[in-house]
Amino acid sequence: MSEKYHRSYHLNPVGLRGNLRHNEPMSKHTSWRVGGVAEWFYEPADLADLAALCEQLPTDIPVEWIGLGSNLLVRDGGIKGLVILTAGLLNELNPLDETSFYVEAGVSCAKVARNTVRAGLTGAEFLAGIPGTMGGALAMNAGAWGYETWNIVRSVKTLDRHGVYHHRTATDYVINYREVKRLEQEWFVSATLQLTPDETGDGQRAIRALLHKRNQTQPTSLPTCGSVFRNPTGDHAARLIEAAGLKNHQIGGACVSEKHANFIVNQGHATAADIEQLIAYIQHCIKTQYDIQLVPEVHMLGEPSSE
Repeated sequence: MSEKYHRSYHLNPVGLRGNLRHNEPMSKHTSWRVGGVAEWFYEPADLADLAALCEQLPTDIPVEWIGLGSNLLVRDGGIKGLVILTAGLLNELNPLDETSFYVEAGVSCAKVARNTVRAGLTGAEFLAGIPGTMGGALAMNAGAWGYETWNIVRSVKTLDRHGVYHHRTATDYVINYREVKRLEQEWFVSATLQLTPDETGDGQRAIRALLHKRNQTQPTSLPTCGSVFRNPTGDHAARLIEAAGLKNHQIGGACVSEKHANFIVNQGHATAADIEQLIAYIQHCIKTQYDIQLVPEVHMLGEPSSE
């Protein structure tokens, strides 16, 4: 266990309007419904309140940001330092002109898709199929059905750990499939999306079709994180996992979904350790059988349980 994890951090910010809690169970904030506690957990009142918090942070405290907790595995030993929640809190979503929208990091991707279509714009419909927030979509270049987040991003606003805002464009980052190499100690707080007029009026129909396909092919009624692995070049992780005979393979309370092999479901009693062990087992099997190294999409935080 790391020296950082053994250390405790002291927070006593003043003048804030949000909600700061100690030892917050992360299982309440992740879509897998697992994970230990966050040493400190903050729900900002708004973006200005969050900047005020960052201005007062100790220089050495680790900081993590979460949205809806999808694409995230918090280990059973929990997270030392501070976790900042954005979902439903940094929630401004407004049209700027005839073709662009301002979106804060805590707005759900599904809401972005719905609102932009209602405004008569197209380009963001694919976000309806992503079970996360705009901040998470920016951080990992989330995508679905051949579309990617950064294809519709004109600019972003970031906040650093000193409470200073920065305005960035795509040229400030290295952006790849399901990966964005971000500037250290800067976090996405909003984006300006560049869209196009929906001259056909097919936006609503496209969203309905995407959601129908998602419900038919993914275990949407069970606790999952979304897709576990990136697709390797020229292939699909789900096809490889199914071909390896791993559907329904179980470790503890974690199980490879029968409906979609690139999903791991919590059957109700899984631990984060169960899920992480199953991820490693799948990687081992695919490497052994096909000499392909599957790379997880899921972001792992925290330390294993000391028990």
